[in-house]
Amino acid sequence: MTSAQFLLALAWAGITMYALLGGADFGGGFWDALAGGPRRGFAQRRLIEHSIGPVWEANHVWLIFVIVLFWTCFPPVFASVASTLYIPLTLVAFGIIARGSAFAFRKASTELWQLRLFGGAFALSSVLTPFFLGTVAGGVASGRVPAGLARGDLIRSWWNPTSILGGVLAVGTTAYLAAVYLTGDARRHGGEELADAFRRRGIITAAVMGVVVIGGIFVLRHDAPRLYDGLTGRALPVVILSAVAGVASLALLVIRRYAVARITAATAVAAVIWGWPVAQYPVLLPPHVTVAGAAAQPTVLHATLATVLVGLVLLVPSLVWLFALFQRSREAETD
Repeated sequence: MTSAQFLLALAWAGITMYALLGGADFGGGFWDALAGGPRRGFAQRRLIEHSIGPVWEANHVWLIFVIVLFWTCFPPVFASVASTLYIPLTLVAFGIIARGSAFAFRKASTELWQLRLFGGAFALSSVLTPFFLGTVAGGVASGRVPAGLARGDLIRSWWNPTSILGGVLAVGTTAYLAAVYLTGDARRHGGEELADAFRRRGIITAAVMGVVVIGGIFVLRHDAPRLYDGLTGRALPVVILSAVAGVASLALLVIRRYAVARITAATAVAAVIWGWPVAQYPVLLPPHVTVAGAAAQPTVLHATLATVLVGLVLLVPSLVWLFALFQRSREAETD
């Protein structure tokens, strides 16, 4: 494996971690929006805040990691995507800022109108941010981002059938992950009724996303035939793994095996994310920009790889320890 290939794999691992961890935070905002009025939704919103509060900012480390890797190691790809898709990327940046500010201000607010204002901003940005991230992925995957500065259509590159499908999938998967994760958190806090509420939402979301995925097959077949051929060809085992894990997580939710359901749900989402690069490898920007053609100079790649490996040795144990301490604190509160 070359340095470029290894760095690309690390970047995709970072995307996966951001989807599984940061995505669940976005999904928490989705359920916050549907929790109901101040009284009826109080318990659900309190659980969501308690679950994402101590660790949610740490999850953005993975997004920064991915941006830096593509900027440094695959500059033609980074420049092409950033210049053609700057509209949805700018909306993503605004969404992340608005979401963080609203979350912080709502916790410090006491007036009802303030709680509604900041709560609405938090919920809306939690839905729109993953949607626009999904449109970016759809634009790249469908080959609507040509190599070069701003050479793609500034609107149709991200507002097209595949991009809209990507946005819907992003919102749906983040909502599903959040529902599955929150069932376990609710049970640890002794709220079986609250756990059942998120269990029902997880089951409904899984069923809806199953319909979306089936419909998405026809969308990709007509709008992104290269991606469709890859997903039904080389990446078919990964697609099957995602389907099996998704069905398994749904069954585990039905029988209330929440801890194992987390693993299978995360596996299903991770397989979807990895199905894309497997389907189109070695192409980064369809149809012609490959990994080797977009990679930086070997000296840059080697220096970056060494730095990343040292950073991961420091970062990963710290994050694992953070999550471990957080889980212990919840169990202690429950006891």
